[in-house]
Amino acid sequence: MTIVSEPTATRDERLSRITRKGLVRDYHAPRWDEPLIFDLHSDGQRGVMLPEAPSSLTSAIGSSPEGSVRRAERPGLPEIGQPQVLRHFLRLSQETLGADLNVDIGQGTCTMKYSPKINESFAGSPKSVDLHPLQHHSMAQGTLRILSELEQYLAEISGMDAISLQAGAGSAAIYSNVKIVQAYHESRGDADTRDEIVTTIFSHPSNAATARTAGYKVITLYPGEDGFVDFEALTAVLSERTAAIMITNPEDTGIFNPRIAELVEAAHAVGALCVYDQANANGVLGITRARAAGFDLCHFNLHKTFSTPHACGGPAAGAIGATRELEPFLPGPRVRLGDGGYQLIDAGPLATAPARPFYGVIPNLIRAYAWIRAMGADGLREVAEIAVLNNNYVMNALTRIDGVTAAYIQEGSPPIEQVRYSWAGLTQDTGITSGEIGQRLADFGMHYWTSHHPYVVPEPATIEPTESYSRRELDEYIASLAQVAQEARHSPDFVRAAPHRSSVHQIDSEAMNDPDTWATSWRAYRRKHLGEQRDMPDHWKPEEGAPAKPRPPKAFHR
Repeated sequence: MTIVSEPTATRDERLSRITRKGLVRDYHAPRWDEPLIFDLHSDGQRGVMLPEAPSSLTSAIGSSPEGSVRRAERPGLPEIGQPQVLRHFLRLSQETLGADLNVDIGQGTCTMKYSPKINESFAGSPKSVDLHPLQHHSMAQGTLRILSELEQYLAEISGMDAISLQAGAGSAAIYSNVKIVQAYHESRGDADTRDEIVTTIFSHPSNAATARTAGYKVITLYPGEDGFVDFEALTAVLSERTAAIMITNPEDTGIFNPRIAELVEAAHAVGALCVYDQANANGVLGITRARAAGFDLCHFNLHKTFSTPHACGGPAAGAIGATRELEPFLPGPRVRLGDGGYQLIDAGPLATAPARPFYGVIPNLIRAYAWIRAMGADGLREVAEIAVLNNNYVMNALTRIDGVTAAYIQEGSPPIEQVRYSWAGLTQDTGITSGEIGQRLADFGMHYWTSHHPYVVPEPATIEPTESYSRRELDEYIASLAQVAQEARHSPDFVRAAPHRSSVHQIDSEAMNDPDTWATSWRAYRRKHLGEQRDMPDHWKPEEGAPAKPRPPKAFHR
């Protein structure tokens, strides 16, 4: 971690220093016209030589129950030599940006931070990767101990009484919390009447999405001019129909709501539960806890706050925290220490359905455990302090650029770990949008993200520096944005036509946002884009006459 100290120079002098040409990196991405690996197929090529199966194995397979043996034909995988495989994937990797290659602070709300490489050796140890999920608990004591102690650490960090590590991602943890809310009200006999969940527009969209998926009516509150959810607006929608409120704090604007305990108290007064989305916890570690504000449930994204790799949105890991009253509803199995050592036991009759098979994403849980152990209690608080310091350093520099403002930030009330900026002034002057700024920033090898939809903040950009980046790297990112803003005023068509030096040029957003064009498998690609007629497996279909589910309009990232 790098502590960023405030220089003695004036803000104008500082902006001049960080925008000097030496900080803008001369970047050009490699570009390989690389075909799909299926197109590299060549009959008979092999990456490894497979020995013939021994007769004992073939006879055992022959006596296996019908249906347990794979069909006689080989799976439809490409046949390709080992050096061709190596070149193929290395070429693709050269066209990809990531946390180990570039400054990722433009991936706002994702909390892109350094994942210590030593943790990879722990997660990749044969003691981890060779562990079978059906292995008897007596032969998995080390792993179960790590899980048990990680639960204890997260309980201490959140203030909650119990933790489940079963969720495979943050959104899976949020959905589990929604199902716990549902199960809790069912146990009280009021699930039919409590059919509403309240959230806010700047909370993570998965709150609203999972609640709607579970069958709830979602009430979304918008902020006032100060960026805070209006207390009177919340109390106006709370009623005996409210099952829960689900809120992120600080929200995706980076603003911490100082009245959060009052909001929770108001929800409790009508019998609702309170669920804390801690996706933005990186700026409050060791400073405040979910239980301190009275929350009943919470979740962490371990691939954000606790430094397990983000990995393009997965593989992730989520942690669910609950009070003692709600612990019986946590999904299982649960880790318990008994006379026979650590064991995985059934979660109990009130528990919600398992969030995923077996118990969590073990390699990422090991990474999170190692990171917490390395940081210690004081180190976790230092993470938050430096993340907040870095964020305010970036904000003070970026808001010196003509045309950019920090949404909702009030004088004397600094943001926490991120800021949602607005380029509305620059757009009004030049016609260049925030999305076009992001496209041009790819020419500097930088990530850039606008915001979740809908765009409440006009022409948004969400930036979260975290504690992992050096002052020079922060300055480099600021300088790159400053240059793009200058180009927008002098050469708007050049910016509009970007990226110029990226491996991929502008993408057809219409196709990117149309599920009918998505091809997540070779089979789907051949059917949708090559026009092949293929036998399709049977899919579930609603009963005849069932009402069609409403489909929301397509959302465009830029």
